[in-house]
Amino acid sequence: MRIISGISKGRKLLPPKGKALRPTSDRVKESIFNILGSEVKGKAVLDLFAGTGNLGIEALSRGALKAVFVEKEKQALDLIKTNLSRCGMESEAEIFSGEVERAIAVLKDRGESFDLIMMDPPYEKELIQKTLRKLSSVKIHRPDSILVIEHDRREPLPDPIEGWELVRQRRIGDTVVSFLAPLKE
Repeated sequence: MRIISGISKGRKLLPPKGKALRPTSDRVKESIFNILGSEVKGKAVLDLFAGTGNLGIEALSRGALKAVFVEKEKQALDLIKTNLSRCGMESEAEIFSGEVERAIAVLKDRGESFDLIMMDPPYEKELIQKTLRKLSSVKIHRPDSILVIEHDRREPLPDPIEGWELVRQRRIGDTVVSFLAPLKE
């Protein structure tokens, strides 16, 4: 695992030990950020189910203003802290320890909103639909936000997607990356 582009390009990130975490591969990450292009620079990023912090740290390296990492697993939280420190990005980052649904509610209560929301939940645990429902009912996105979901091809997105419109999908092996935009009200 490494930073692909930006100010920390080439820096190695610590990978997880064991199989409890499934970090985004460099190939999938590169595809996500190639599609996003300049949509990252100067933006507020929310990394849900952050794992090692791989996606949010890549966004910071590419010019995101800030990133909030949401994760509940202790090993993953330690990895995020270490990886942020290795890249010198602690000041632009906040780590939220806990369940994603609770974090979304707390962020809303604090008046936070995000330009780019990334989520890579554990595969085949029905967390995508649950999180999409929460994101639809608790608006922490802006009208022009982008939601990026990494998921297994065997776990398609719900149809229809409440509050969101699928604008693009890319399949890389067994992984699907879906890009969504908020429905216009």
